[in-house]
Amino acid sequence: MTGLRYVYAVCRPFRTPLQAQLTGVTGAPAALLHHHGLVAVVSTVPEADFCEEALKAHLEDLDWLAATARAHQGVVDALTTVTTPLPLRLATVFRDDSALRMMIEAREDDFRRLLDRLDGRVEWGVKVYLEPEPAEDEPAAAARPVSGRDYLRSRRERSHAQEERWQRAERFAHSLHGRLAERAEDVRLHRPQNSAISGTTGQNVLNAAYLVPRAHSEEFVELVDRTKDEAPGIRVELTGPWAAYSFSGEASGEQDEAATGAETGAETGAKTGVESGAESGKGPGEGR
Repeated sequence: MTGLRYVYAVCRPFRTPLQAQLTGVTGAPAALLHHHGLVAVVSTVPEADFCEEALKAHLEDLDWLAATARAHQGVVDALTTVTTPLPLRLATVFRDDSALRMMIEAREDDFRRLLDRLDGRVEWGVKVYLEPEPAEDEPAAAARPVSGRDYLRSRRERSHAQEERWQRAERFAHSLHGRLAERAEDVRLHRPQNSAISGTTGQNVLNAAYLVPRAHSEEFVELVDRTKDEAPGIRVELTGPWAAYSFSGEASGEQDEAATGAETGAETGAKTGVESGAESGKGPGEGR
């Protein structure tokens, strides 16, 4: 079976060995390809699953997407323990090592610039949710509205209360974001998640990523923890530390949307993005 070169990340050479028997997508072992003073972390994947047409079909399969995203992130996580990786998009493939080397040469300056910027830094994700209102018992017959006017007034009151709760959540999220941004070197605001797709309860008010020096991560985490009980009915979730997916220049809004349904608790799909085969009719790895 013909194989393609799947690329997880690009980094600088490092001395600490990767985890023994580290495997990636489709269970293939991860390997290192050195070129021009950079390292591409790769594995071999079957062309039958990662050619352009196959990827188009696979991207409609959330189970496949989630499994691939978990394997992709597993390799990047392992890299993060030994170096600063520059993660590439999910399903970035090349025809062979020669095509991969050509890509490294074409993007060498960008890779070095980004690696310099990300060195010693990690990404933290923060989400703010407006929790669902507690379910109310069905009112007793005597307490139910007895006229259309009473019914409409009750509806208006509930709508007004919900609007006030949402505005309070937005004010809290804005304030929290401002405090966190002061502790971060860079910020990315992602689109709020659709709870029907992600399966998460509550309405997502803030979905942000923060680039933080690793040495200052403890202070950042403590700041988030102190805010979790500030506003009843509002939930704050912190994830990380991650490789700097949101700051690598590899992810885009469209890819984030495509991968949202594949989230695995580690937010894998949303962070890596998805590269759906070749661009403009080119074969895998050609001209990318």
